[in-house]
Amino acid sequence: MLFDPPLEPATLLRRYKRFLADVAHPDGREETVHCPNPGAMLGVAPEGAPCWLSRSANKARKLPLTLEVVDCPSSPGGTVPVGINTNLPNKLAVEAIKAGLVEGIDPEGELRKEVRYGEEKSRIDLLQPGERDLYIEVKNCHLLRREDGVAEFPDCVTARGLKHLRELVRAQETGADALLLFIVQRGDAEAVKAAADLDPKYAEGLSWAAENGVHMRAVVCDVTPQGVSPRAPVPVLV
Repeated sequence: MLFDPPLEPATLLRRYKRFLADVAHPDGREETVHCPNPGAMLGVAPEGAPCWLSRSANKARKLPLTLEVVDCPSSPGGTVPVGINTNLPNKLAVEAIKAGLVEGIDPEGELRKEVRYGEEKSRIDLLQPGERDLYIEVKNCHLLRREDGVAEFPDCVTARGLKHLRELVRAQETGADALLLFIVQRGDAEAVKAAADLDPKYAEGLSWAAENGVHMRAVVCDVTPQGVSPRAPVPVLV
């Protein structure tokens, strides 16, 4: 996925009120931009970090710029560009599937988006119909605190994520297949696991879902100011 038009460089001053961030442009001018990430953004919003912004063509938007990529500390040392836009993982998931990077999903098969299902009035991110329908829930992952290169999800308590695990298990129990796909928007991750200290209930739920037949997959992406590209599958540790 390429950024078109190209992203604009800036410096991140602070992120606040969930959907707002202040940045400084190269000429020193400061501006408030949209932050498309409702989570805690633990470790991926360092003040003073280089960042990159997309500009909307919609002249009516109150905030024309959107925070897309932040240069963040990497566990092996140095920094790595991290994609923070939680609206992108579903698109990246389709790219990863079509590229054959997700075991258990037919790269040539149909993919239906945002299909209603389940007992809790959910929408599945992707549905691949077949003899056994395959329900695919996509999660964005960008937290990496560990020196062993293991990324973690979630970065704060997620009641919604726990609900999705319940729905996937119910789908599995009713004769369909269910798969949880983590899209890791940073290139330094070598595996994914639950952040048990941040949300112990989700960590328990992830293990319970795996024990009940939900398939666990993850794909790591290379992130640059030019675009985000799914690169390789990595294991999910449960």
